[in-house]
Amino acid sequence: MRSIRARLLASLLGALLLAVLVLAGATYRNALHETEALFDYQLKQMALSLRDQGEIAPGSADADLDFVVQIWSVDGRAIYASRPHPALPTRAILGLADVQVGNQTWRTYSVATFSRVIQVAQPRQIRERVAADAAWRAVLPLLLMAPVLALAVGWLVQRSLAPLQRLSREVKLRDAESLAPLPDGGLPDEVAPLVGSLNALLQRLGAAFDTQRAFVADAAHELRSPLTALKLQVQLLGRVRDEAARAEATAALAAGVDRATRLVEQLLTLARNEPGSRQPTLKPLDLGALVQQALADSATLALARGSTLALDAAPGLVVQGDNAGLTALARNLADNALRHSPPGATVQVSVQRQGDVAVLTVDDSGPGIPEPDRAQAFDRFWRREPAHQGMEAAGGSGLGLAIVKGVADRHGARLSLETSPLGGLRVVCVFPLGADA
Repeated sequence: MRSIRARLLASLLGALLLAVLVLAGATYRNALHETEALFDYQLKQMALSLRDQGEIAPGSADADLDFVVQIWSVDGRAIYASRPHPALPTRAILGLADVQVGNQTWRTYSVATFSRVIQVAQPRQIRERVAADAAWRAVLPLLLMAPVLALAVGWLVQRSLAPLQRLSREVKLRDAESLAPLPDGGLPDEVAPLVGSLNALLQRLGAAFDTQRAFVADAAHELRSPLTALKLQVQLLGRVRDEAARAEATAALAAGVDRATRLVEQLLTLARNEPGSRQPTLKPLDLGALVQQALADSATLALARGSTLALDAAPGLVVQGDNAGLTALARNLADNALRHSPPGATVQVSVQRQGDVAVLTVDDSGPGIPEPDRAQAFDRFWRREPAHQGMEAAGGSGLGLAIVKGVADRHGARLSLETSPLGGLRVVCVFPLGADA
């Protein structure tokens, strides 16, 4: 039984039925007991009222009474009976007593005076029937109220669960695109936290979907330009007849393919580090060794530009991280620094310990980023105006720092942009050290 309504109804109606049965049994028992006591009291009062009377005329008693009055003289001679009866008690036991006469039991009360013995008797069968009738009359209202109480319990359960039913209908009528918050007015205290959590989840889903839609739109826009350029370069390559022009067009086409490939790779890396995407388990990594390997991947670009990558890494700086993510972070920082620095420049990379954190620093000698623009430098596809940067920088995808920011956030690292002593940009990434550092 998984329905809350069915459970509540079953438990409440079961408790109600049990309570009614116990109460009805107790009431019936008490009514029998009190009726029995009342009959005994009547026997006693009748006997005592006759104790001080004089002679009682025969036939003076009401023949319709259930009581039988008998009087004996002190020597045991019967001198009075209120009505004839085939089987009456023939002896008196002083006080209250049960006397068996034939197949019938009599309840008697006897009192003695100096001249006679008075006995008032009543058949127990009559007493029990009258007592049972009185007891049933006492129990009957309770039994009649039980169905009314059951209906009231069912109505109260239905009314109490109405907010849940409204909430269920509200959720059922929604489609996959409807992420508006669920109504939270008039909800009971037990349901309000659940609805609040659902609304928070819907808000996060909405933000994730908006981010995804924006990412897809931006990616489509960014891919359109390099693909169009590749198409034009292919067409140009097909029209040229001169070998020198053909070689130049082929080189331009290869460069365009490289730029498109890099853009696609960065888009995939950014998608893997988006909030809500499935992330690999973090494990202990040597940050210095990992950065060294990432710089080796950027050596080709450094050689092509005639630049130098200088690394100063302290050994044994262990952080909890994802190898692929941290490698992408270090490689993008190195590539950005190389692309924004003049050809033949030196890019300095440092991995050092400062207290209980590991600090990764990348310095370049490029144009840098003015302080007012640093807040938006981590936005996806953000680029400075071409007038403020070199040609290489102008051709960038605008994804490098966005990828770095996503990886840093996932690793709990602090990221900041500063002015480099080399005259360009300094990127500082601070990682908490792992337990094995």
